[in-house]
Amino acid sequence: MRKKPKNLNSLPRVRNSWSYLYVERCLVEKEAESVCLLDKRGRVPIPCSCITLLMLGPGTSISHMAMLALTESGCLVAWVGEQALRSYAFGAGLTRSAKGILKQAQAVSDETLRMKVVRRLYQMRFEEELPEALTLQQIRGKEGARVRDSYRGMSQLSGVPWTKRDYKNGDFKSASAINRALSTANACLYGVCHAAIVAAGYSPGLGFIHTGKMLSFVYDIADLYKTDFSLPAAFLAVSDLGASQKTLEARVRHYCRDAFRETRVLSRIVPDIQYALGEKSVQRVSAYDAAHDPAGKLWDPIKGEVEGGQSYGDESQ
Repeated sequence: MRKKPKNLNSLPRVRNSWSYLYVERCLVEKEAESVCLLDKRGRVPIPCSCITLLMLGPGTSISHMAMLALTESGCLVAWVGEQALRSYAFGAGLTRSAKGILKQAQAVSDETLRMKVVRRLYQMRFEEELPEALTLQQIRGKEGARVRDSYRGMSQLSGVPWTKRDYKNGDFKSASAINRALSTANACLYGVCHAAIVAAGYSPGLGFIHTGKMLSFVYDIADLYKTDFSLPAAFLAVSDLGASQKTLEARVRHYCRDAFRETRVLSRIVPDIQYALGEKSVQRVSAYDAAHDPAGKLWDPIKGEVEGGQSYGDESQ
């Protein structure tokens, strides 16, 4: 019989866990104190207490006892689309405390506090200090210029041509290779950030920069790390000329998985969230790229909401 921890503090810290595991077309069952994956090739044991996020793709079935084992181990379970490009639902995370979400709700509901969080989130994307006199619109303009430079730099470094972020939600396969790769890399990053947010007791829907979507806060936090992970993974995967285009999405996921593990990104996400919400005074500097998938609207203290998914760097400052 599985021995339950005396309290949730005895569970592994999220920063010490593996980032994620994506599986499809298999059966997930409980085995001893953990779970295992079964398909026609055999069985693979999975130490669920070491995984932060288990992503269940198409053709996957999971038993009731396996789900219980994963939940007790603090592993977030997400039901996703093929290649992890869509997120449909997720199970419980690590914490049962409401402290984090109450702090987040207070900050997002007070315009003055919300603006402070927004400025911190933007400041974490720049190496230089942002002058206090800059308006939110001006900061978005500076950000837009940085985004263009980031894409241009990765294009030159990898040799992969770049024009713009362009794809259709309902027709993913028709997009260019680099746009498909970026969507795949972003999906992986969103999943890891989502897992960290829920594990730490925050709400994925209470966003500060993004608003109106159930994953708005996920987009806020993931945008801190895109130049570290999404861009390099996507451009490197596409630049691998000897590889088949049929395996592009899988190569991107492997690049992301290795980068998440080597850089221990989970040790950065929760402290960055705490800093952004004003819970910590020491900033953890994070690289940034704002060329996220269209994810709804952006909050604005004057206009209420403005359109997301566009560059404001072309507008006059």
